[in-house]
Amino acid sequence: MDRDQGLFGPSSVTWQLHSDPTFAVGGLRALLMQALHPQAMAAVAQSGGFEAEYWGRLGRTSAYVATITYGTTKDAERMAARVRGIHRKLRGTDPFTGKEFRVDRPDLLLWVHCCEVDSLLGTALRGGMPLTDEQAERYVAEQVRSAELVGLAAADVPATRAELADYFRGIRPELRVTEDARRAFRAALAPPMPGWVQLLTPARPAWGGLAALSIGLLPGWARRMYRLPGFGVTDHAATGALRALRAGAFVLPESLRVGPIIKEAKARTAA
Repeated sequence: MDRDQGLFGPSSVTWQLHSDPTFAVGGLRALLMQALHPQAMAAVAQSGGFEAEYWGRLGRTSAYVATITYGTTKDAERMAARVRGIHRKLRGTDPFTGKEFRVDRPDLLLWVHCCEVDSLLGTALRGGMPLTDEQAERYVAEQVRSAELVGLAAADVPATRAELADYFRGIRPELRVTEDARRAFRAALAPPMPGWVQLLTPARPAWGGLAALSIGLLPGWARRMYRLPGFGVTDHAATGALRALRAGAFVLPESLRVGPIIKEAKARTAA
């Protein structure tokens, strides 16, 4: 059997963190943060918005992260090349200046990357994932490789938690809650679902709880921008709810918690 370790490998913090039950909450938090950048959000809105094919977009993003994390080196590089090719062709129009811009502009790619890293790591730590400070730092450093895959230069990407915090402090004056961001926020809170799913399953309230938790986990400055400073929940309550969700997930057998690509990766790399 090919025991290719992939881009990160089973000894990486990335493997551990991306299989943690907090991952989905962190991913949704990242989307809500990403919507605060006017140009990044305009690019999404002008290609159909979060409302169009919501679950398809979410599924493709999840598949991308899963492949570059757990896939073979060849699969990860092939997937990244495909995404770079798609982004290379896309253009957006600045909502303030009316000027056209490339979707693969480095500053936009960096914004998406930093929101993802900050959200996944921060959510895992608040959820009680037992990471040491050294492991948390290692995760940020490991994710520089992910940034390179989308076309960024390693030297331009935060490689420590301090650099990540400095990045967000520096970019905050550029952020806005545009109408596109509000639509994305509403779509994240109540995405489209078939009528039978809403009537016959608990999917709607379950998703609503997940979305509310993701909103409650946003940094205070982001909640204030959305004019939801508390969203009816304190930081302590959000942390408590997240820890309860994580603990509840571990009650389930691993066969239900772990996706097929992770199982395959573990089997592939096993000694």
